[in-house]
Amino acid sequence: MKRILLTIAFTTLFNSFIHSQTTKFTYLQFDFAVSITGNPNRDNYYYEPESTSTNAFFVPNGLGSQVGYGVHYKKWLTLGVHSGMDWKWDNKLVAVPVFLNLGFSPKVGPETRIMLQAGYGKGFALGRGNLNGEYKKLKLGIGSDDFIIFAEISDYAFPLHDEKSIGAISFGITLQDFFYYKSESSE
Repeated sequence: MKRILLTIAFTTLFNSFIHSQTTKFTYLQFDFAVSITGNPNRDNYYYEPESTSTNAFFVPNGLGSQVGYGVHYKKWLTLGVHSGMDWKWDNKLVAVPVFLNLGFSPKVGPETRIMLQAGYGKGFALGRGNLNGEYKKLKLGIGSDDFIIFAEISDYAFPLHDEKSIGAISFGITLQDFFYYKSESSE
């Protein structure tokens, strides 16, 4: 008898909680980034001026794109599942990260937000057999509610070409769309 009463009470509380929720808060995020690396041919520029190398300190090293979906609280706290594809030219690597992303985006002005996001999950190398490992990233950006310019540090924790892990520093843009849905039971 006690179990039946507890089950009924739990079901009633759970049902009333579900119907009291008037809105659902979700977001969709799209990132595009260019990773950079130190220029290995910087010193050769002075000795061979006709060469195609440049004297820049940093040169592009890859492209990346990610998409994520999750929930948010008043646009300043986000939690979502993200995935995408990273292409690293020097390492000849195409990798797919799948990760949870936790973000904080407090307002610092009337239309300006600072974004801090941390991601943790799994990274998979395409075309390299069973090569996979942990994926970690940290992103810092500034912008508005839906457009942010960012800098990001990421790391694939699997060995490749005598390296313990494959890391990258990237710069890019984030496009976010925050959705507010009214539940049909509230009308």
